[in-house]
Amino acid sequence: MLTNVEIRALKPAARPFKVPDGDGLYLLVQPSGALLWRFRYKMFGVERKLSLGSFPEVTLQQARHKRDEARAELADGFDPVEQKRQKQVEAELAAKTTFELVANEYIQKMEREGKSAATLKKARWFLELLGGIARRPIAAITPHELLDVLKRVERRGHHETAVRLRSFAGRVFRYGFATLRTEKNPADILRGALTVPRVKHHAAIVQPKKVGELLRAIEDYKGRPETLYALRIAPHVFLRPGELRQAKWSEIDFAEKVWRVPAERMKMKQAHAVPLSRQALYLLQDLRTLARSSEFLFPALHTTLRPISDNTMNVALRRLGFEHDEMTSHGFRAMASTLLNESGLWHPDAIERALAHGERDRVRAAYHRGAHWDERVRMAQWWSDYLDQLRVGGAVIKAKFRKRG
Repeated sequence: MLTNVEIRALKPAARPFKVPDGDGLYLLVQPSGALLWRFRYKMFGVERKLSLGSFPEVTLQQARHKRDEARAELADGFDPVEQKRQKQVEAELAAKTTFELVANEYIQKMEREGKSAATLKKARWFLELLGGIARRPIAAITPHELLDVLKRVERRGHHETAVRLRSFAGRVFRYGFATLRTEKNPADILRGALTVPRVKHHAAIVQPKKVGELLRAIEDYKGRPETLYALRIAPHVFLRPGELRQAKWSEIDFAEKVWRVPAERMKMKQAHAVPLSRQALYLLQDLRTLARSSEFLFPALHTTLRPISDNTMNVALRRLGFEHDEMTSHGFRAMASTLLNESGLWHPDAIERALAHGERDRVRAAYHRGAHWDERVRMAQWWSDYLDQLRVGGAVIKAKFRKRG
């Protein structure tokens, strides 16, 4: 068996020659002076050679260890040369399989699944926030690397963004795991590592007299008619701002007095039906006389091919004198939820269905859609009548809590 002293004393010759160590391991001494480790073995009676590196980069001890690993593969029926080639292919593939590549695949999958344009846009933004780490092989990214990126976002005061960014990265890693591109999810390890921001509720006016003031202010709005009608209709229908502003005329059934919002526009991805009160129908019919040959109820200023922007109603509220911490376009839902519940006249489940809050139990959800529809129709009309009373400064309805059980 060779020793390090013997190896260092070897001199090159005019032709390559071999110096054996044992069990198939030998050094190939090249005329250039290079010392190359080789392992010679037979597979199905055919002699083969496996390169193990060069000395001194691969030491004598390391070469023997590699030889023993190769012998173990042989004992298990595997060809060491083929195993090495397979590992090289996997390593090259892993190097090319970056987080960015997998993330873009995942975003394309989200698009095929019908996720909203806003959700897809946010996912691409999260991918940009990850910066250089996104160009790293997904299987090579460590928790420390990901945490460093998240902490940089957090140090800028964007706590909620950092939390959402970790969640997005986790979903991409899980997709990479499911498609056999990585065996770990560093984002899962980082649960609890970030500061969780306090939940901020959308600002809303919920005092009846102030609701009346808001409704009267809306009637005096001097901006675009489409924005005025969006503000006038919003209190009656309980829709989220995005669901309202992207509304299309094809969704309104004037004969049945129903607004049917398709699943792809709903937050919970379930189609939603809104019973329309007399007041809501009147506003919609009035708005239709102003229609600018657009499929949208509320087309944008410079094109009828798109609806108003997601900030149009909030800007209008600011112009009316209501600050962002006092009232938002999303606040119309909180207004309805609060006052309807405080009235004590309506079943809480009917209110939840009207607000299109998701029901995790699908059987229960299906039952509630049917069981509470008639009540929701009555509630929609009562609510619009109540808004009219508040708008003209009429009597405030006090809570009438029903006896339970």
